[in-house]
Amino acid sequence: MTVSPRNTDPDSTRVVAAHQPTFLPWLGWFDKALRADVLIVLDDVQWPREGSGNWMNRVRVLVGGEPRWLTAPVRHSGVQRVDEVVFDEAQPWRQRLARTLEHNYRRAPAFDAAFPLVDELLRNPEPRVAAYNESNARRLLDALGLEARLVRSSALPTEATGTQRLIELTREAGGTVYMSGDGAEGYLDAGPFADSGVTLRFQEFRHPRYPQGREFVAGLSIVDALLRCGLEGTRALLADG
Repeated sequence: MTVSPRNTDPDSTRVVAAHQPTFLPWLGWFDKALRADVLIVLDDVQWPREGSGNWMNRVRVLVGGEPRWLTAPVRHSGVQRVDEVVFDEAQPWRQRLARTLEHNYRRAPAFDAAFPLVDELLRNPEPRVAAYNESNARRLLDALGLEARLVRSSALPTEATGTQRLIELTREAGGTVYMSGDGAEGYLDAGPFADSGVTLRFQEFRHPRYPQGREFVAGLSIVDALLRCGLEGTRALLADG
């Protein structure tokens, strides 16, 4: 079964969303890809200069029943675009993360069926963070039977910044609606969207619940759902969203 995009607007309406290339994304990322006609992968934005990690090189999973970061080390310095940052290949992080997941999820209901795919994703040899994340996202979309179109922001010409850049990226992708992730209401300026004629919409994602063993923890990597629910179960979670 293939899950098609959920945009049911008239043909004249084209929904565009944008997101950084995320490491083994959470279910909300896939929901966004499914709701949009085009999901722009923001591969040419600046890599954050502070902090030990971000959603592009780390994600949460359950370790010992508690949410913990699963982190891939990176090498970057100064001002760099996301598509210029590479993993720290001096560290055997792929094997380490695979062992962490195997140790903590080996008793999960769908472990035997789903772990080979998860292991394949982790061991992707691509050295560039953005390309690795995009490649893995495409592989997951295909495995889940999700129809989604991904376009890199670096392939869309625009010199604008901030909100105006999102508007121009939407137009370059042929969009009439920009769909923002939830939580952006506090910092995203709606005025320029109204002035530009591009409609601003929010995702309104409601996180599906599934058995985790104890108190449910939302916002984990899709890996958690895959190892507990399998491909069919995870696809059903997203289809019902």
